[in-house]
Amino acid sequence: MIFIAILIGCIIGMIAGMNAPIIPYSLSGYLAISIVAALDSVFGGITSVLNENFDLKIFVTGFFGNAILSILLTYLGEKLNVDIYLAAIVVFVGRMFLNLAIIRRYYVDKWTLKIKEFKEKQQEKNQNEVK
Repeated sequence: MIFIAILIGCIIGMIAGMNAPIIPYSLSGYLAISIVAALDSVFGGITSVLNENFDLKIFVTGFFGNAILSILLTYLGEKLNVDIYLAAIVVFVGRMFLNLAIIRRYYVDKWTLKIKEFKEKQQEKNQNEVK
């Protein structure tokens, strides 16, 4: 179910992106960091769904909270002439890779289990045919 929602969101985003105005260079850093923060929240949400402890309130507050905090860090860094947003990028991307590894392990384990069950059924079938 969540994957269908993500797919629909991606399609809507692509359509809106094609018809949206071009983002000025001065704001592109803010957009980039907020997209990274939002993607971190999405991967965290998928991981929570797989771990069966997803909470919509936590997801929504994390989604917007991460995006707003990252924008504020970018703004503060811009005013101080320090690239503080790089720290946020490192943290968010690190968490995205961690969540992606959890998601990957979940599906690899699930796939391996199905193959094992299939092979066991084939062996049972072959043994029953021999008898």
